[in-house]
Amino acid sequence: MTLLPDDPYNQTLAALTHPSDWVNPKPRGRYNLVVVGAGTAGLVAAAGAAGLGARVALIEKHQSGGDCLNVGCVPSKALIRSARAIYDARRLSDFGANSSTIEVDFGEVMKRMRRLRAGIAPNDSFRRFKDLGVEMFLGEAKFVSQMQVEINGTRLDFSKALIATGSRASIPPLLGLADAGYFTHETLFSLTQLPKRWLVLGGGPIGCELSQCLRRFGAEVTLMSRDPRLLPREDIDAASILQSQFQSEGIHTVLGTTPIQVTRVGNARKIDFNSDDKLQSIEVDAILVAVGRTPNIETLGLDSAGVHLKKGGALELDDALRTSNKRIFASGDVAGQWQFTHAADAMGRVVLQNTLFWGRKKANTLTIPWSTYTDPEIAHVGLYELEAKKRGIDVATYTVPFSEVDRAILESEDSGFARIHADRRTGHILGASYVGRDAGDLIGEMALAVTHRLTLGQLASTVHPYPTRAEAWKKIGDLHSRTRLTPRVKAIFKKLMAWQR
Repeated sequence: MTLLPDDPYNQTLAALTHPSDWVNPKPRGRYNLVVVGAGTAGLVAAAGAAGLGARVALIEKHQSGGDCLNVGCVPSKALIRSARAIYDARRLSDFGANSSTIEVDFGEVMKRMRRLRAGIAPNDSFRRFKDLGVEMFLGEAKFVSQMQVEINGTRLDFSKALIATGSRASIPPLLGLADAGYFTHETLFSLTQLPKRWLVLGGGPIGCELSQCLRRFGAEVTLMSRDPRLLPREDIDAASILQSQFQSEGIHTVLGTTPIQVTRVGNARKIDFNSDDKLQSIEVDAILVAVGRTPNIETLGLDSAGVHLKKGGALELDDALRTSNKRIFASGDVAGQWQFTHAADAMGRVVLQNTLFWGRKKANTLTIPWSTYTDPEIAHVGLYELEAKKRGIDVATYTVPFSEVDRAILESEDSGFARIHADRRTGHILGASYVGRDAGDLIGEMALAVTHRLTLGQLASTVHPYPTRAEAWKKIGDLHSRTRLTPRVKAIFKKLMAWQR
């Protein structure tokens, strides 16, 4: 496999994740577990099963590490860090330093990303998992019966199997798009030169993250989304803060519309769209498509395995992540519930329990936090207020703006907020959101709270270091404590204090 650009870093990556000299092992009878797909979910399940003494086969046709290592979390976060450093350098004058002109070397930015990615790749490599006791097969898998899968003409018998083939970028049926050419997150990271003008289709996490990166690297960016606001699953005020940040950075957003057609005009692309009931158009040099994900299941021979699909083409799964063939499970992006690396890891562990130990672990009991790695980051875990109300819960919502958090003020990062939704009667923490830098790191405390049904009272009694942005959680605990000081309770305390004098 040749990855572009063909430099030493990509050569190292290819050698680790798709070794050209790999010789598939000879099957050794029936496997306890055959895993199709060496992304996060597949790797976690395979390594765990092999470590427990199971006979495990893992099949991958592209690159081990899946999307996350090769074209997802790892390369994108490397670019985001470079983009943030560039943005901060341009703001040095805000902090009392002399900020001269900052020149971006896009080739060096991408080189850094490839170097770091290659450095992480050994963790997911074919040879590492072979050393862990997993029999690694390179090639395309296809089910040929309810208990057999075929790879390169060789059949593997299994007691249980896991489909962990991930997903790919969805491509909209936009007239002229294919002829004009486009990027997705799967091809963007091969760039060595930065096109000057971009149209980003999609206002979800991927579209927002990469729009901000491209802009900070010096490109002109227009983000277009059919939704009337960015990040439609998040709270309106959270999305509004990001919208304001985009505006301040010069990212043009066209929301509540979709393009009509794309036309090639020399080396440029002309996009026609309706906005404000008027036909408009823009010209760009490159298009990035980020409008959703499609599961990779078409070539798996699912009919032969007795695996059924739901309307719309997704796998039919129960709460234990079993397909209609009770011997075959699914996890990760292909399972369709949460398309995050950490969710794939968690689901891989659910499958491990349910396949090897007759477990009844349910994926819908998992508490999965998530973060969009824009600047500011937007993270959430648990229920939103509306979700809790729909369940008939009497919800108390507490919000602390960062204009009241000393560390955020001192760092000139005071436009975000921390928010917690709790059961008003019991104080149990139901959900939380955080909008600000490092939100993905700081949401972990609330993931612990939601998972283990901690209360706002327990949060208030937890000492947080000062000054930190995590102190916002403590402030919310204090807000809740003050609500318990009703006029009646206050009157009792007043009499008590008078008696003690």
